[in-house]
Amino acid sequence: MTAHSARHGSVAVITLDNPPVNGLGYDTRRAFAAHVQAADADPAVTAIVITGAGKAFSGGADIKEFGSPKAIAEPNLLSLIRLLENCGKPVVAAIHSVCMGGGLELSLGCHYRVAAPGASIALPEVKIGLVPGAGGTQRLPRALGVETALNMIVSGDPVKSEVLAQVPGQKLIDRMIDGDLLAGALAFAEEVAAVRPLPLVRNLQATHPESDAYFQFARNTAKAMARNFPAPARCVDCVEQAVKAKFDAGMVYEREAFVALMMTPECKVLRHAFFAERAASKIPDVPENTPQRPIAKIAVIGAGTMGGGISMNFLNAGIPVVMLEMKQEALDRGVATIRKNYEAQVKKGKLKADKYEQRMALLTTTLHYAEIGDADMVIEAVFEDIEVKRVVFEQLDAVMKPGAVLASNTSTLDVDKIASFTKRPQDVVGTHFFSPANVMKLLEVVRGAATAKDVLATVMALGKKIKKTCVVSGVCDGFIGNRMIEQYSRQAGFLLEEGCTPQQVDRAVEKFGFAMGPFRMGDLAGNDIGWFIRKRRYQEKPHMRYSKTADLLCELGRYGQKTGAGWYDYVPGQRNAIPSALVEQMIADHRTALGLAPRKISDEEIVHRLVYSLVNEAAKILEEGIASKASDIDMVYLTGYGFPLHRGGPMCYADTQGLFNVVEDMKRFALNPHDDADFWQPAPLLARLVAEGRTFNNA
Repeated sequence: MTAHSARHGSVAVITLDNPPVNGLGYDTRRAFAAHVQAADADPAVTAIVITGAGKAFSGGADIKEFGSPKAIAEPNLLSLIRLLENCGKPVVAAIHSVCMGGGLELSLGCHYRVAAPGASIALPEVKIGLVPGAGGTQRLPRALGVETALNMIVSGDPVKSEVLAQVPGQKLIDRMIDGDLLAGALAFAEEVAAVRPLPLVRNLQATHPESDAYFQFARNTAKAMARNFPAPARCVDCVEQAVKAKFDAGMVYEREAFVALMMTPECKVLRHAFFAERAASKIPDVPENTPQRPIAKIAVIGAGTMGGGISMNFLNAGIPVVMLEMKQEALDRGVATIRKNYEAQVKKGKLKADKYEQRMALLTTTLHYAEIGDADMVIEAVFEDIEVKRVVFEQLDAVMKPGAVLASNTSTLDVDKIASFTKRPQDVVGTHFFSPANVMKLLEVVRGAATAKDVLATVMALGKKIKKTCVVSGVCDGFIGNRMIEQYSRQAGFLLEEGCTPQQVDRAVEKFGFAMGPFRMGDLAGNDIGWFIRKRRYQEKPHMRYSKTADLLCELGRYGQKTGAGWYDYVPGQRNAIPSALVEQMIADHRTALGLAPRKISDEEIVHRLVYSLVNEAAKILEEGIASKASDIDMVYLTGYGFPLHRGGPMCYADTQGLFNVVEDMKRFALNPHDDADFWQPAPLLARLVAEGRTFNNA
């Protein structure tokens, strides 16, 4: 059942019923239209109420139909809205929970709207590179006022119903309903049943006292804030039409903008990211109905930067945390840092003081393992050394209650080996948070050979609760993200030896769209971390060649921002990266020692060597089953490594460039005598896709 109808006296109630968010798919639209037509034709019906079953009024278009003929098949959304406007009886939308996209546009076609408090209302199409396509840019400014509507449309962010109801002069919400929404909607419908003429949003006027100046300012702002995406500026153009053109002309303009944007590469990659984020939560052999373990209390081992950041995620979600350290001073520092972070949010107005106190009240500390045994899940965030992990997990195995989830925040170490330190490997899982853990969206969930399916399902659901994008990785050195970034970093080092400066490499990569180039990133993270890992690599993988420039840098004590000097120089108290003459001379001396003459290297070569090194390693990761799908790898890089969103992630970018062209470039890189020719041999999966004319997206 996708929509159903029931009579309450003389009022027909039509309910959208297409879980989980009452998406307006083809079958739902057909059923809905039939119920509206039947109610309109029934002489016993004097008014119609439209609502949604479950936890949404309607979330809009059915994402499962995106790009298919069903998405535009009649009756399409525009036809449904016209049907509602032309209905001979008053139609009242009873809005609750979620009213977004096409759901909001549908409600704007009704004659009246009532709403429950707490409903999230939005036109989020801009987030997938589009303008609203069923009159949202024309009706919302008429119902809500130009400036409020434009802010909502350009940002795509939801606003609560009670907030919108307070907007002066608004005609979006005719009445807020406290208590039973359906009862309130029925009472309202009976009140207006005989009122004529029936009010239409399309007949309202959208005005602004200084429209030319306002829209030019808004357009300039949109372009500056979203320079890689055309949709925000087109949203401004469409809303301007709502003010300056007649309604029907504005509708034509909006539709043309919608269709044009649908074909842009930016829209395609945003839709790819939209679907990829949702697909990441799907694990092929773990059904969605897999039972989950209850998680009511978390223990975190370590009160340092990572331990404190991890703890904040759970405190933010209302989950009690007990934080363990070996020394009281370390605990005190950790708690002080958490307080400082929250106080900064309070000062900026991002967190209310009472919420801050509530969160801190959920945090307790201890110096004794015996006092964390009742926690449902424990996350270890200690030094990245396998022997240190052994000590921790042997103690956790001894004290944690049966069924507790034992998680490690390791970024590179073998989760199976860590699990072997316990007598319950089925309860062990990797939870690789990214720094700062309370800010970064990515959570790599590392599945060990013995990790139980219910543990995996539990951690994935918990990750969603703390607002992380969770991606499952198998066990390998570095998992998905860090295994790939190692090849990226190796290429960055080779580029220095061949003639680049750190700032040239960073500038090219940042121009491509990365938030930060590899050398600025190294200075921020701490160059000593990479040095520590390379020392281990020299023992474990003696065949793998690295540039010695990074080691030479660390031997000078230039670990990055924390020491005031890294690849760049830094002024105390500032983060501005200043090119270092000392570092450039060090690189030049090293280049001379290798017998290399510097050559001119283009930005295109810099970008493609770095990005295609990610792609080739990722193809191996897919082949080995470490990642289950290419889109998971894109999500890792979009949410954890600053890969430019408008490029869609490394795999999406490679598909966009054409895998044939990617491999041809790799062949040229392999001819470079100073590069690693063996690495540039296309991964078997990549070679196979090229031979078959396929892409990563349809592998």
